Amino acid sequence: MKSFLIYISRAYSIPIGRPLQEEIEKRAFEVKWFCDEEETKKHFSSKETLLESVDEVLAFDPDVVLVSANTVPDFFPGIKVQVFHGFSVNKRSGSRGHFNIRGFFDLYCTFGPSTTLPFQKLQKKYNYFDVTETGWSKVDPLFPLVLDSSGEETMTIKKPVIIISSTFSTRLSLAKDPDVVKEIERLSKLGKWKFMVILHPNMEREIVEKFQALENIDLTFYDTFDIIPLMKEADVMLSDTTSAITEFILQKKMVVTVNNNKPDNYMINVTEASEIEEALSYALEKPEEIMKNVEAFIAKTHPYDDGRSSQRVIDACLAFLAEKKPKRKPLNLIRRYKIRKKLNYFKI
Repeated sequence: MKSFLIYISRAYSIPIGRPLQEEIEKRAFEVKWFCDEEETKKHFSSKETLLESVDEVLAFDPDVVLVSANTVPDFFPGIKVQVFHGFSVNKRSGSRGHFNIRGFFDLYCTFGPSTTLPFQKLQKKYNYFDVTETGWSKVDPLFPLVLDSSGEETMTIKKPVIIISSTFSTRLSLAKDPDVVKEIERLSKLGKWKFMVILHPNMEREIVEKFQALENIDLTFYDTFDIIPLMKEADVMLSDTTSAITEFILQKKMVVTVNNNKPDNYMINVTEASEIEEALSYALEKPEEIMKNVEAFIAKTHPYDDGRSSQRVIDACLAFLAEKKPKRKPLNLIRRYKIRKKLNYFKI
């Protein structure tokens, strides 16, 4: 029987691991979790078995470590598989962000052509890891999309629902723009739309409290890291520059962004708070030209709408175990030391 360890750092990675756990258990394999951040541990439920120490991990001796973090202890048993903790949204350069090769992984499970092709080029360059396109486990619960009788994705019957999602980065965050916050408050009192607000888990408390104070009959603040259920309820997203935009668009729904750092033709970007109302109204119409761009974006970013990405990830892991062996990786002495220091583990 194969055994799997799901390795995370932040609470927002728990919804990434849960579909993987479900798939692993469906196959009657063993699965446990390890988290290297104490604050995150309080968010686990009774459904997850959390290993509390490095020694427990070594005793568990997993065949596969599924990693939703940037690094992983090299001394953990098993092949190391990168399943990522978000889509690439150009917050950082490729060499510092999504495509930063840190020298820890045997297998990268990519989302679609826009990530697969760059990683395949890097695979040829470094020659010590494999790349398999699988889709992303986190978005499995989004699918299948619910269609109405005409074959169009269903919108809510009552008031349209706008989900507001904001990144943590100060220079990019709409939640930290006083004019935008004031406009959101005004729009929520018009009675036209319902608003659901979610903020980055690391958002400053004062910003969270500011949005909590805005709550009214048509605006609700949600203190959660599991945003997929809320995305399914919403018709349009209002956001800035965050990977949640891509998750939402996969439903073939429109996104309005405020000062996106790299606006594209599959979104409606505004630069002034006063433009938000008109942009939301336009987005709710699902303009044909932009929807074509949305379809094209989905095709290259995450073309899988069957809800089976977790299945493909586990298949890829089993194929690697059956057919290949991990290759020697860079020494990475500084990074390896930092990981041991963080875990307070220096046994050899």
